[in-house]
Amino acid sequence: MDISTTIGLLFGLFAIVWSIMSAPGAKVFINVPSILITVGGMTAATFIHFSLRQVTSILSVMKKTFFYKLPTEQELIQKMINYAAINRRDGALALEQHIQGVRDPFIVKAVQMLIDGQNEEAIGRQLGLEIQYLQERHSDGKKILEFMGAAAPAFGMIGTLIGLVQMLRTLDDPSKIGGGMATALITTFYGAFLANLVFLPLAGKLGIRSKKETTIREMVVEGITAIARGEGPTGVREKMQAFVSAKQREELKPKV
Repeated sequence: MDISTTIGLLFGLFAIVWSIMSAPGAKVFINVPSILITVGGMTAATFIHFSLRQVTSILSVMKKTFFYKLPTEQELIQKMINYAAINRRDGALALEQHIQGVRDPFIVKAVQMLIDGQNEEAIGRQLGLEIQYLQERHSDGKKILEFMGAAAPAFGMIGTLIGLVQMLRTLDDPSKIGGGMATALITTFYGAFLANLVFLPLAGKLGIRSKKETTIREMVVEGITAIARGEGPTGVREKMQAFVSAKQREELKPKV
């Protein structure tokens, strides 16, 4: 689980809820019609703007903002170096027993293609398509979250306008103006809260995660295609270290 995302959400909720509860009149922040206008309107607009398949897939895409199971660059480099050493020493078939405990399906598929004897071009083409569709799925998820982040404040403003219209009908009674104004503005609060604490930060985190996963996938492709060309551990290491900074390039040797 990504601790940063969890801490950010919990701390943001705590800070806002504590600020509300510590002030008098906290009950005014609980307004069911305002919630329905903001959340209901945002949800409806999202279903109108995107297809049903895209909207229903958003939960699985959002998991990447909380759960992040990819290996680090250094771990992946070491893994590819080990595979290159095994391939040179024992042949590609010997790699089969070394991928049984690997949880990343992309790595498993890449190594399996190598075991099956596919050439460098076929491996690179197939894995390249996998990366392309991965980017498209993540891009759709990011667009949906960004749209929801824009729609929530917009419908909050619509709720505010509705409340103001209702408030203007009671101008003949000054005692009701303050309460009416508070009710009108609460929908703007809901919209800004959802957009700036939930949807837009999650969209940004998903974009970062997508770039990271793409880099890891590209490193796998580079390593596996290098092994398919018959390169040894040293050649694989030199090619894959191009993905990391000079400070991260520690001396890596086969560990098999």
